[in-house]
Amino acid sequence: MSASAQPQAELSQQEAFARIRLLRSPNVGPVSFRQLMRRFGTAAAALDALPDLAAKGGGKYRAAPRERVEAEIAAVRRAGARYLFHDSADYPALLAEIESAPPVLTVRGDATLAARPCVAMVGARNASAAAMRLARDLAAELAGEGYTIVSGLARGIDGAAHRGAIPATIGVIASGIDITYPPQHVELQEEIAQTGLLLAEQPAGTEPRGSHFPSRNRIIAGLSLGTLVVEAAPKSGSLITARLAGEFGREVMAIPGSPLDARSHGCNQLIREGAVLVQSAADVIELVSGFGGMPRARLRSAPQDLFEAPLTGEPENTEETADIAGLLTTAPVAVDELIRQSGTSPSAVQMALLELELAGRIERHAGGRVSAIMGG
Repeated sequence: MSASAQPQAELSQQEAFARIRLLRSPNVGPVSFRQLMRRFGTAAAALDALPDLAAKGGGKYRAAPRERVEAEIAAVRRAGARYLFHDSADYPALLAEIESAPPVLTVRGDATLAARPCVAMVGARNASAAAMRLARDLAAELAGEGYTIVSGLARGIDGAAHRGAIPATIGVIASGIDITYPPQHVELQEEIAQTGLLLAEQPAGTEPRGSHFPSRNRIIAGLSLGTLVVEAAPKSGSLITARLAGEFGREVMAIPGSPLDARSHGCNQLIREGAVLVQSAADVIELVSGFGGMPRARLRSAPQDLFEAPLTGEPENTEETADIAGLLTTAPVAVDELIRQSGTSPSAVQMALLELELAGRIERHAGGRVSAIMGG
């Protein structure tokens, strides 16, 4: 692994490689990655333990091939990008607070932009000309006041916000760091990478898929003190970002619009549900400048903390994996509810869930919920 592909000086190349390989292995997501690291201390040790853990959950296991990880690292190097690990000094502090924070990111550009106060700006892809002008002007004004604007490089509001804030902007993409999407944003994405910060969770070479966009949205919300929706339809991805911001305990803001324009219905709905109505950059600054973790927006449900009990030692009852599996259905249920119903310790329930996840038998959802996989 070259210096450009190594995330931090104090991390050995072998352990950096093992971390990437661990995260790229089947059924290992952000939550299970952290649980494995807490239990085994290093990614190398966790990789060695995966087959036994999956066997306890009722499945067989094979980690990601080394050759695939080597090819990914080479692609990251060719793109002029580098890896950023969850425990790196320059990993975004606000993003690190959320339970589903990506353990490994690939980045191009100035990572210090994420250390400044960040505001997410999102909205409709088919936005009106007036809304795009407003987004561009708001982003420029907020950037001039020392804020970093975070968005997803989509058409419409996202692109307008990035252009207004350059160079003080972070583009979070749903593809690999070396893939541009949408194609018309080739120049904009490269300008952000050169002068701002471009950030990706997916492995290099990955084309964007529908399932990647909600994952990208959680990063946008997680990086930011607050999320501002400028214009959005009721079922748009922008509302997903806003609701994730509410789950993370951040400010949720929306600009009201005409009830005659369907592109305003999402914003008006958010305001009705408790988002704060804003109309100017000054309104946004007032909300986020002194943010101390208590948002004025009521659009929020507290996320479950999966890490209250550290994963150390063996579960007290070797039959607990089977017990937990019997409590699960395809309907998502909170982990704390499983703890109550099983009558076992939080660490034992978490270990049982980890074994089931590695065996491909459960799926994790937002808000610390899990469900059984049909046929798993």
